[in-house]
Amino acid sequence: MIEPVVVSGTAATLDVQQALDAADLPAPEQLLHWVEAALETENHGVELVIRLVDEAESAELNEAYRGKTGPTNVLSFPFDMPPEVEETRLLGDLVICAPVVRREAAEQGKTEPAHWAHLVVHGTLHLQGYDHQTEAGATEMEGLERQILARLGYPDPYHEEANPA
Repeated sequence: MIEPVVVSGTAATLDVQQALDAADLPAPEQLLHWVEAALETENHGVELVIRLVDEAESAELNEAYRGKTGPTNVLSFPFDMPPEVEETRLLGDLVICAPVVRREAAEQGKTEPAHWAHLVVHGTLHLQGYDHQTEAGATEMEGLERQILARLGYPDPYHEEANPA
């Protein structure tokens, strides 16, 4: 594992853990920029971890925590503060599988930065309690993702042309 890097911005402090040796990953400052774009005002001043992993680690975590086989693009682990712990600003952890991100970007006709931004925003929204388990939840979450990504200058990640069949 490459030494973790901690970067701080105006709304968050991010601990980036890189569990694979790859030169083409987003810089920690870029990851922080995407995280901060997705944070709601009441969640400013938070801390979170983004761990960049290979397919083997992603598959292991996906099986252990979701009961699903194989690697996935992003896993979100919101911090659930036990009652005996004093208040903390820890929002949670995101685990992003770099090879899956690369493959999906190519398959979906997206640039890698656009897909990375989408997955970081998506995961950050999950850490804040959003989900897409119901139609209403999916509509709300996807709407927020579209707005945030548009502000960042990226195209609609759910637009048909960005996601060829």
